Amino acid sequence: MSAIRISGLGARLLGAAAAFVALTATPSLASAQAIIRDAEIEDTLRTFDAPVLHAANIRQEDVRFFIVQDSSINAFVSGGQNIFVHTGLIMAAQNPNEIIAVMAHETGHIAGGHLSRAARAQANAMPPALVSIGLGILALAAGQPGAGAALISGAPAFAMGSFVRFTQVEESSADQAGMTFLEESGQSGRGLISFFDRQLRPYEFLTRRMPPYMLTHPYTSDRVEALRRRVEAADHRDAPDTPDNIRRFQFMQAKLVGFIQTQGQTLARYPISDHSPPARYARAIAYYRASDLASARGELDSLIAGDPHNPYFQELMGQILFENARAAEAVPYYRRAVQYDPGQPLLQVGLARAIDAAQGRAGTDEALGLLQDAVAREPDNGYAWREMAQAREMRGEEGMANLASAEESFSIGDYALAGNFAERARRVLPHNVPAYQRATDIVTFATQHMEEQMRQHGGQGGPGN
Repeated sequence: MSAIRISGLGARLLGAAAAFVALTATPSLASAQAIIRDAEIEDTLRTFDAPVLHAANIRQEDVRFFIVQDSSINAFVSGGQNIFVHTGLIMAAQNPNEIIAVMAHETGHIAGGHLSRAARAQANAMPPALVSIGLGILALAAGQPGAGAALISGAPAFAMGSFVRFTQVEESSADQAGMTFLEESGQSGRGLISFFDRQLRPYEFLTRRMPPYMLTHPYTSDRVEALRRRVEAADHRDAPDTPDNIRRFQFMQAKLVGFIQTQGQTLARYPISDHSPPARYARAIAYYRASDLASARGELDSLIAGDPHNPYFQELMGQILFENARAAEAVPYYRRAVQYDPGQPLLQVGLARAIDAAQGRAGTDEALGLLQDAVAREPDNGYAWREMAQAREMRGEEGMANLASAEESFSIGDYALAGNFAERARRVLPHNVPAYQRATDIVTFATQHMEEQMRQHGGQGGPGN
């Protein structure tokens, strides 16, 4: 991608989601590799879900989209109003409506407050398990080792049995809510049915062999048939995808193929005989990844000539040049990308990075302005904080450079390192400035966090221990 980076917030939420998934016995997140940050794909997902969010009375600015680099077909909600979409799902979809329908389902979870209710359901699932363990201990004490062992080993099943009844209801509820939002936004619900039928239903025989207490979702066939009746009766069942959505979908898939798959796989899907813009886009990325700069620039030059105001074509050319040690040539492309999509943090960071590399100390004023604007919009953008630390260091601003490094570490959840950098910042910053207070806040939080971690692990920490 234009910038494959681990997002600070995304990394923390993904970790929390993985822990939750382990409890609910849904293995599809176990292989999650990274959070991809890409301005173009994130913008496409926001555009796809905007009408659905409006129908659900959810403010679009309150929802963030994260791309998980994982080949499994999955999407989920975590951390409140954050929608995570796997690259495997995007690449398996056959049209925009299938992705929109899946996101409508996830929006149904948000609108229904299912995450907060899931936490209560998990808590409520524990008493039956504890009772089973207690009865098992009593049975062992009464000289019934077989019965005791069975009760103790069955405790997780008691807990899961209670919890999956909740999750199955919530999944069905999200299906129906998603269908409502699609209809109210004038879109077809057929994408959800076609996606389920093609991607999930063929494997239902495996789920039917699982113990009932492991099934967090209803059977796919039951979900499909429950939806089919509503879809076929809906006024907008035949609503087509808009030309803009189709264009966005094609470029999104092409970009993912070019960046994630091998050059051979990319050329097999987008052969040289295919002169469509998405095909040229995918090949440009594949050539760039294979260090074939001339071929990459040739494909991209043709795309820019046909659509000179596309910020993502400009950004990609800037990235190709920058990563081939041609930062000065990259700057105009990044500058145009920011001009054509103003206020986009990832593009601002790219331009700031190129300016710093091309101009050194002379360019730090402009670079810092871009970076400060970026972190104002995305305070958890660790990549922006890293670039800011480098720019501050070029200027000889030791305290502010250390504070920016503290912010970077804080954004990715490395609170010990964040506290270390913040303490260094406090040693040189004047006490009467906001930066000093921010450094103090980070030190205080980091200290409290580490003390809590020590208490949880039985160490010494905190007063009175």
